[in-house]
Amino acid sequence: MSAQIYDRVALIGLGLIASSMGHAMKKWGLAGTVVGHAKTAETRAAALEIGFCDEVFETAAEAAKGADLVVLAVPVGVMGAVAEEIGPWLTPGATVTDVGSVKQAVIEAVGPHLPEDINFVPGHPLAGTEHSGPRSGFATLFQNRFTLLIPGEAAPDAVARLRALWEGMGAKVEEMDAAHHDVVLAVTSHTPHLIAYTMVGVADHLRRVTESEIIKYSAAGFRDFTRIAASDPTMWRDVFLTNREATLDVLGRFTEELFALQRAIRMGDGQALFDYFTRTRAIRRGIIEAGQDTSAPDFGRAKADDA
Repeated sequence: MSAQIYDRVALIGLGLIASSMGHAMKKWGLAGTVVGHAKTAETRAAALEIGFCDEVFETAAEAAKGADLVVLAVPVGVMGAVAEEIGPWLTPGATVTDVGSVKQAVIEAVGPHLPEDINFVPGHPLAGTEHSGPRSGFATLFQNRFTLLIPGEAAPDAVARLRALWEGMGAKVEEMDAAHHDVVLAVTSHTPHLIAYTMVGVADHLRRVTESEIIKYSAAGFRDFTRIAASDPTMWRDVFLTNREATLDVLGRFTEELFALQRAIRMGDGQALFDYFTRTRAIRRGIIEAGQDTSAPDFGRAKADDA
């Protein structure tokens, strides 16, 4: 069993990531007490029934009282409002972190509402599934997955302590600045999700044209590629609205690549297609060797799904 790192952890939002954190902290003894808040009574009851929280509260402020770590696991669009609510109740010297897929917008929304004596260390575990809600979490979600921390102006010991928590839950931790994080995630997560959502829309349109054939005869490639389109719509709406510039830039680059492939197909340029697929196959193999293959939870899927 790992050593206890925090006395009291407050999980604000009790979806997939928060519930998995609760399970992991309890499994490895990383927190003395884990408390939580969710906006619905059903979710709060589920958290107690499952047992990843020791206590739950109707308001975020009540949950945050006395905690030495507060985790914001709500959609990025409401993080500012939650920070404003909990700010006056935070324990001096406590650490506040988040698990959102966007970092610069979260810093701008949350930072102004936190007292000066609070250490704000934004974070992002690159793990998830297409499932959501308190019953979808499990203790090993973060095993061998990367978690990115944005140290900012937080005290080094607070950053080190949070790093130790994530490492205790099995994650590989790296530090990054917010702007670079948002560009990286636009490539690895945000744009792929948008493409998956779009492909499902195309398939639905064709299904209506060809009756049931598109869905009925979907091969594994379509099912695997579009699985992430089942992710939480509220979270992804907020992600695209708050990481607009980086996502649009990557979408533009994707469109250029797609046009090049379209031209190669139209012109019958088999060599260009072969060279392109050979190069991208090597990149994909590199992803697998880095431990980020589809046998484990993928980047940026359903995360903070209960405000």
